[in-house]
Amino acid sequence: MGTTVYFVRHAEPNYNNHDAIQRELSSRGLQDAQKLVNFFSNISIDGFYSSPYKRAVDTIQPLAQVRQKEIVLVDNFCERKIDNGWIEDFETFSEKQWADFSYKLENGESLAQVQKRNIEALEHLLLKNEQTILIASHGTALSTIVNYYQTSFGYENFQEIKQVFPWIVKMEFDNLTNLSITSYTEIGVPL
Repeated sequence: MGTTVYFVRHAEPNYNNHDAIQRELSSRGLQDAQKLVNFFSNISIDGFYSSPYKRAVDTIQPLAQVRQKEIVLVDNFCERKIDNGWIEDFETFSEKQWADFSYKLENGESLAQVQKRNIEALEHLLLKNEQTILIASHGTALSTIVNYYQTSFGYENFQEIKQVFPWIVKMEFDNLTNLSITSYTEIGVPL
């Protein structure tokens, strides 16, 4: 029997908070997190997992509460570390990273490193034999996962989802083999 994985990129964050770990959701993000309860109303979920970052946990918290499920934090699902500080020219940096998966700033991570740790965490969960799991993630981290299974997913695709909060990606697996990927640009609207 296969596994269905729903990745949920966090809802809209408060960009005024530059603390990557503690950045909370905006008021719109909090509203959109509530909408996930309806989106998943007819979908059984066996396990809830999340990046430890506040915005990711808070995005799936309302759904987990309704289902009376615990959210298991998985460090390897956290977002890519860019550097020790905030960078102003994110566009140029991001384009360089997508052009060269090994490119990184001195104290940051390359997309190859982000992809490797995310795929390892995902495969660990796939081997648990749960039928349907939900994973709260981040834009870049989730993009590297999609790229791993669909190598045509690149910088242009990343640009398309950059302002999609929450971004939902449904993946079907047979053991560790990916069978399909469905992406939703808005809650319930397929890409």
